[in-house]
Amino acid sequence: MTKSELIELVSQRIDVPKNHAEEIVNAVFDAMSDALMEDERIEVRGFGSFSIRKYRARKGRNPRTGDEVQVAAKKSVHFKVGKELRERVDTLEA
Repeated sequence: MTKSELIELVSQRIDVPKNHAEEIVNAVFDAMSDALMEDERIEVRGFGSFSIRKYRARKGRNPRTGDEVQVAAKKSVHFKVGKELRERVDTLEA
């Protein structure tokens, strides 16, 4: 699902114009982004949680040449699926 498809779905479900639904979706995404930028954890019960994971600098290898390279420290967004969503997805047929 793309952002525009999500906006369309929100527009239909709560019976509002698309431009209003777009404002709602953007406000939610902005609030989530702001929280993550403040290193806050986001938890949506039944859906999952978002948090920032920190990775230390380390030595790695260039897979093409095998040479050792220094990999810089970094931060990344981590999503952990909630129990309800995990169980719902688990019931899907392959």
